[in-house]
Amino acid sequence: MTSALPAAVKATGVDKVFTGSRGEVVALTGVDLEVAAGEFVSLIGPSGCGKSTLLRLIADLETTSAGHLEIFGKSASQARQDQDYGIAFQQAGLLPWRTVRDNIGLPLQLRGQDRRRRADRVSELTALVGLEEFVDHYPDQLSGGMQQRVAIARALASEPRLLLMDEPFGALDEMTREYLQSELTRIAAETKAAVVFVTHSIPEAVFLSDRVVVMSPRPGRITDVVTVGLDGQRDEALRESPAYFERVTAVREALHGTQVDRPNER
Repeated sequence: MTSALPAAVKATGVDKVFTGSRGEVVALTGVDLEVAAGEFVSLIGPSGCGKSTLLRLIADLETTSAGHLEIFGKSASQARQDQDYGIAFQQAGLLPWRTVRDNIGLPLQLRGQDRRRRADRVSELTALVGLEEFVDHYPDQLSGGMQQRVAIARALASEPRLLLMDEPFGALDEMTREYLQSELTRIAAETKAAVVFVTHSIPEAVFLSDRVVVMSPRPGRITDVVTVGLDGQRDEALRESPAYFERVTAVREALHGTQVDRPNER
């Protein structure tokens, strides 16, 4: 995918080494990755391969040990200060004493946005994630899937150009997970935000993504990138299509290091 805009994410030769009482642990080595503006990219690989570490580097929650990382042409630190990205984790992390309305509006409140503008934006977001009827509910009155929708809305509150997601559906049941996958593709299309999405699920990565980035066991590095190339609406019919199963197989074989004849590259 090409864009006249700066890349949402550009990593060049990125390494990450953690130093502890037992010595050094090389989490990432020589990572080169570019995510275009508006592109949906999933990171997949075995546990401990550095997927979440790479996401945390992009989010400026960790610093690189070597290499260069840019977010929309800026340093990760500057992008964080400019609120160029929103982030959602596996646990929704909602404040239990705040309503849905107040949880979603929290980033705007912290920015000093006035109450009226904040209320307008929260109304837009609750409609976007289908929670208009629950704005005055508290987190413990919501299902797990609804809590995650609140977390996604909160991540989008500042209209970020990039959405970072670390296994946000991993703790949900399969039906809720598939529903929220469909919702996320709709939200990404409507907001035109780029998305970097960490997952352990091959079918999830294929269903959501423009490209799937395959990572190796630690020290994590990118071993393959599978272009999904599934045009059209992401819906239940897609999950049953031969093209979808072909891409799932391509990613699975890339994870196992098997050479594949990819349908979109024939």
